Amino acid sequence: MGALRTLSGKTLFITGGSRGIGLAIALRAARDGANIVIAAKTVDPHPKLSGTIFSAADDIEKAGGSALPLQLDVRDEAAVQAAVQTAANHFGGIDVCINNASAINLSSSEEMRVKHFDLIQQVNMRGTFLMSRACIPFLRKSENPHVLTLSPPMTMRADWFAQHLPYTLSKYGMSMVTFGMAEEFRSDGIAFNSLWPRTTIATAAVEFALGGEAMMRRSRKPEIMADAAHAILLKDAGVFTGNFVLDDEVLEADGVTDFDAYRCGASEDLETDIFVDEA
Repeated sequence: MGALRTLSGKTLFITGGSRGIGLAIALRAARDGANIVIAAKTVDPHPKLSGTIFSAADDIEKAGGSALPLQLDVRDEAAVQAAVQTAANHFGGIDVCINNASAINLSSSEEMRVKHFDLIQQVNMRGTFLMSRACIPFLRKSENPHVLTLSPPMTMRADWFAQHLPYTLSKYGMSMVTFGMAEEFRSDGIAFNSLWPRTTIATAAVEFALGGEAMMRRSRKPEIMADAAHAILLKDAGVFTGNFVLDDEVLEADGVTDFDAYRCGASEDLETDIFVDEA
């Protein structure tokens, strides 16, 4: 094993990649000439949200990559196993698993309906576990295998749990998969890391769940997460594992000093994301 200079020829399996951060990560890898599996639920255009697995595949091909769109609900164990096998058969293996699919609901403990509680746990924590586990047999055969999960550092702050306990449980559950599997599969040379944005990112989730257009202007573009993910996936999987990192930390370590190009609003103050200590 060893660090890579490009993702050319590598196969990335990305969940929930029809729009937002997942699509941005896919497009960044596509510019290297990577193979991208877009596994998401959206096959028909949404009245309020742009992007389907097919439009994402078109964008990936235009960017220089090879794409395989697969409809997938990460809560369905059999469907997850079938999708991973289909992807491996199509591209000859899997080198990277990106756990990007996530459901958001910031209701308080009393407000949260049980069916919504179950949904976010199943998509976020359970989905991350199922996807990661399904990819492991194929990752073992890869030259530089990575599992990258979009989940926060596990800072045990009671106020963060109190604000939206069900959602916090689900996102920290994703991080615990990273924490446990990084050690469990260390001897196999499979890297497990978690990446989280320092600021809010201009996605549909931020627009509709956190604060509308005003919050979008206080956010950074998804490309900062894409560039940070790309930098992680080029690292030596046998060395860089078990880490919980913020997007700009990763890029700073690679020598990036100017982050203005990632800003959505030139003059607005950036909004610190949830689960990030402003200090």
